[in-house]
Amino acid sequence: MRGRKGIRVFMLSPHGKMSPFQRAQMYSLQDTNIFNIAIRGVFDDCQDIVKAVSGDAAFKSAHRIGAVNSINRARVIAQVVYYFKGYFAATRGNDEQVSFAVPSGNFGNIFAGHIARMMGLPIRRLILASNENDVLDEFFRTGVYRPRTSAQTHETSSPSMDISKASNFERFVYDVVGRDPQRTAALWKSLATQGQFDLSGTPEFASVAGRFGFQSGVSTHANRLQTIRMAHEKYGTLIDTHTADGLKVALEKREANVPMVVLETALPVKFAQTIVEAVGIEPPRRPEHQDIEKLPQRVMELPTSVQAVKDFIHSNT
Repeated sequence: MRGRKGIRVFMLSPHGKMSPFQRAQMYSLQDTNIFNIAIRGVFDDCQDIVKAVSGDAAFKSAHRIGAVNSINRARVIAQVVYYFKGYFAATRGNDEQVSFAVPSGNFGNIFAGHIARMMGLPIRRLILASNENDVLDEFFRTGVYRPRTSAQTHETSSPSMDISKASNFERFVYDVVGRDPQRTAALWKSLATQGQFDLSGTPEFASVAGRFGFQSGVSTHANRLQTIRMAHEKYGTLIDTHTADGLKVALEKREANVPMVVLETALPVKFAQTIVEAVGIEPPRRPEHQDIEKLPQRVMELPTSVQAVKDFIHSNT
């Protein structure tokens, strides 16, 4: 979308919650139609603002706004292809099953795997890997969904998973409760009034692991370092911190004679500090990424305010 006539892009990110390389990738874009907005909060705050802006029908229509992240179901549908590609790469016949391990924060990628499985792809297990922000792991273990507040969200070395309110999780729960909109609405009403809902002990929760094939696990910073080190020493491969979370949980959940595919997340260079801590070397960079942190940056810092973002959009469209 860079430089495209008639298109303006407003990218929200949590101020100070990304690595220097990630910030440079985004903020060094000099195209006049690209606007970076650093929100003084966490990822969940950015996402809440995007939802609020998209939920204002009049404002959305006036400015012709669409969402590009996994709030938009079209993005999730595009990711379904990953699972078919991975399945065909790991099997020789359609009678084989494959499990997938997915580092997950916003539940978009693994929800795409859920769609693929519902379409008939022979997926045995969908393994969700959480970091220290273990809201989703808690649900898959206990049946209790209890999002944390912004203050309770941990800042970790796999920051793209530093999320406590997963947008796509509601879509999954809708399937779990038999696609009953009233039941789904009641659960989210309980979430709004009590801060949680509890499906433990219900046939619905039993279907999560049974009918839908979900399991989960948690990876910490120490696990990340150990897994990055293992992958580098044993296989000569550098993996990023999020992929390390997925690999750690995958190895715990792997079953004999069932191929396990771990979905890789990002370039290791995005999280160089942790890579150096794990293996003692700087991750390699592509030529276009050399000294990217030294480039001039364009970014607007704004408070955690829907109105402030709306005003910024209005003044730049």
